[in-house]
Amino acid sequence: MSRTNGDVGGSTKRETIDVMIQIKHRESGEVLWQRDLESLQGSRLDGVKLPGASFHGMDLGGTDLQNADLRGADFSSADLRGANLQGAFLDHAIFTKANLTKANMTDVVARHAAFLDANLQNANCRYAKLADADFTGADLRHADLTMADLRCNLNDANLSQADLRGADLTRANLTGANLSHSNLFDAKLANAELSRVKMDGAIGPHGQRVGQFGQAQRKPKRPWWQFWS
Repeated sequence: MSRTNGDVGGSTKRETIDVMIQIKHRESGEVLWQRDLESLQGSRLDGVKLPGASFHGMDLGGTDLQNADLRGADFSSADLRGANLQGAFLDHAIFTKANLTKANMTDVVARHAAFLDANLQNANCRYAKLADADFTGADLRHADLTMADLRCNLNDANLSQADLRGADLTRANLTGANLSHSNLFDAKLANAELSRVKMDGAIGPHGQRVGQFGQAQRKPKRPWWQFWS
């Protein structure tokens, strides 16, 4: 893609400026992919194979990365709002401080990935495989995590109003996490670390509503003679 400068001192100055997007390997600096584009925003990169690529700080809003091989890629501080990452391979990828608001992460494989302080509000992470990922300080408010593998680190993560139905949180670290008003129906929480967790108004694994101080609310017992009411 090229651009032509406009009027300069009353005359039109013709100067072609090449605009090139390059994606390099985050460690070696090798160019893995390049195109004549001004931005990757809204681009179609579905199915690309770019393991170890650096997308640090890039604008990838609305970009289609469906089924892409992005293992070990660096998305730190990148803008991925509304991006389609469905089915992408993201093992060991770095999303530290990335913006993944409303991103489609259905069926992603992101084991050992880093999501520290990332914004995943309203993200769709159904069936995502996130074992051993690190979500320390991540914002997952209103995220859809149904049936996701969340055997990972969710230390100080904000999961308020998140949908966690059927999620596997076995041995997950939820220390200091905010689960207020989340839905944990049928979720697995065996041996999970729950110290300092906030669960006000959450729906527990057995469908019970959790009270203000983290205690399951039980219906008051009725006298035996009120069994018909």
